[in-house]
Amino acid sequence: MKLRKILSFRNRLVVIAVGALLGTLSLLYTNNMALRLREKEQHDVALWAHAMERLNRDVLRGSIQVHDPLVDDLISNNNNIPFIITNERLEVITSHLIPDEVIDHPDRLREQIERFTEENQPLQVRFGWNAEHYHIIFYGKSALLKSLFYFPYVQILAIAVFVLLVFIAFRSSKQDEQNRVWIGLAKETAHQLGTPTSSLLGWIEYLRSQPIDQTAVEEMNKDLTHLMKIVDRFSKIGSETPLTPANINEVVGGSVMYFRKRIPRNVTLDYNGLAIAPVEANINVALFEWVVENLMKNALDALQGHGAISVRILSNETQVIIEVKDTGKGIAKSNWKRIFEPGFTTKTRGWGLGLSLSRRIIEEYHQGKIAVVESEIGKGTTFRITLKRTQQA
Repeated sequence: MKLRKILSFRNRLVVIAVGALLGTLSLLYTNNMALRLREKEQHDVALWAHAMERLNRDVLRGSIQVHDPLVDDLISNNNNIPFIITNERLEVITSHLIPDEVIDHPDRLREQIERFTEENQPLQVRFGWNAEHYHIIFYGKSALLKSLFYFPYVQILAIAVFVLLVFIAFRSSKQDEQNRVWIGLAKETAHQLGTPTSSLLGWIEYLRSQPIDQTAVEEMNKDLTHLMKIVDRFSKIGSETPLTPANINEVVGGSVMYFRKRIPRNVTLDYNGLAIAPVEANINVALFEWVVENLMKNALDALQGHGAISVRILSNETQVIIEVKDTGKGIAKSNWKRIFEPGFTTKTRGWGLGLSLSRRIIEEYHQGKIAVVESEIGKGTTFRITLKRTQQA
């Protein structure tokens, strides 16, 4: 098992390393292509400027013939490159791929010229031998060049999303497999416990016919009945669980009464449910009792032999709330959510499955909520279950 984990870890490292290498090579190759395209565009604009300079050297002195056929042809061959042509006073003569709202707005125009200057060195086009009159070409990157610069990052993002989706799918399938294993284990446990519980029922009936203290026999019968409930709960895991309206006060009260006779003398267990008006919710009684008993068992473990447990039922027009509060050792706030994860436990013994199963029973089967609402180290913890209330007839 340990060797398998090591190999699995190495395989993950290899996959990560190969992915990083491919991403790096793609980035380098695309950047190289972008640099070559940028050099080509700069060369094309320089050639265009040189052609304009030669064309107008002997024609005009201090102005440009904007609609010369050769100039128009050069512009059409560079129609993917945005540019602005100004005179020596930075007055716009012509532009290409620049919105009119930029050209007509001095501040925006200045910002656009500054951006072009950062992207490429402006080119000057002189006329004849007069150095006082010239035009300046400010130009930026073409849409293709910009796309090429951003392409590797988009590619890396796409690869990352793909890897994430594969990981989620793999994890989901692995969790499904684990769920099937746990469901099978639970049902097999219920099956294996069926034979000894049936045998114990026979022995209870035999003891009832003997001249012995029947009080002890009745307590044994209560424990056996509780064990049969546990067997029934295990058999229901993974099966369809019909919900029926039930009196929450009585259901929770039954669990409280069972625990009250089995807790240490230095622990008190208070319950308000029998002193308030009954409230109903749609539940599966066997599974819901399991959750309540699990919370009380955790509270009892947290007390370590002395303290108090309080079980309260609260309600409003739409909700039923069950709170289990203890005065035990408390839970660090960083662990309030983690304690519901499978395998997480703060105890020296146990598999850390009780609260995980409790959350699944409440949230998936009963469409409710279970959470830690209050806890402080050394002062205790409060768990809260929230269910949708049903209106009593």
